[in-house]
Amino acid sequence: ISGRRAAEIMCIHRSSFRYRCVRDRSGPLRERLRELATEYPRYGYRMLTDKLRQEGRSDNHKRVYRVYREEKLQLPKRRRKRIRSAKRIPLAAPTRLNERWSMDFVHDALFDGTVFRVLTIVDDHSRESPGLLVSRSIPGEHVGRHLDRIAEERGLPDTIVVDNGPEFTGRALDEWAYRRGVRLHFIEPGKPVQNCFIESFNGKFREECLNEHWFTSLEDAKTT
Repeated sequence: ISGRRAAEIMCIHRSSFRYRCVRDRSGPLRERLRELATEYPRYGYRMLTDKLRQEGRSDNHKRVYRVYREEKLQLPKRRRKRIRSAKRIPLAAPTRLNERWSMDFVHDALFDGTVFRVLTIVDDHSRESPGLLVSRSIPGEHVGRHLDRIAEERGLPDTIVVDNGPEFTGRALDEWAYRRGVRLHFIEPGKPVQNCFIESFNGKFREECLNEHWFTSLEDAKTT
């Protein structure tokens, strides 16, 4: 008898009658996506797709999104913190210059209340600052250009420790780090003690510089 008639007799849908099991060929992609999502828990599927392409994979972004959803990698804050802490490995103490830097932002205001930001950088081995960047707004692109200017004089580090601010987790700085061969190490959210070298530097910088000066303009803050 025909397939239609057989399906009617068995009381099943024709699509179920004709279904053939299709083997899931996304195993390697699933495994690597889970590893990247654990290492970069603040990244969405688009940033993870960029990471996969940097490794030479050609998976379509729609396929990555499907696997991303099936693996439930779009984590809430509570679950994301648990996964980050489970995989976090303490950093070893640096043994040479340019092995590891730390970066952060400090806020202050001019005499008229205009807020400006300072990008602070410190070499974790020597405790010296390669350079500061003062501006009212410092997006990821400006951070990369400032680091390139520093690199002309003393090179770049192997690793830069940063927090989870939008300037550091955005695509601009991630692409810059990939092109320069620099690894970005993100601390756990809400735990600045993991970035202790820059926190110590920021405290001294605020106490000995920002709190001791009254800036009349942005240029005054830059020259000071």
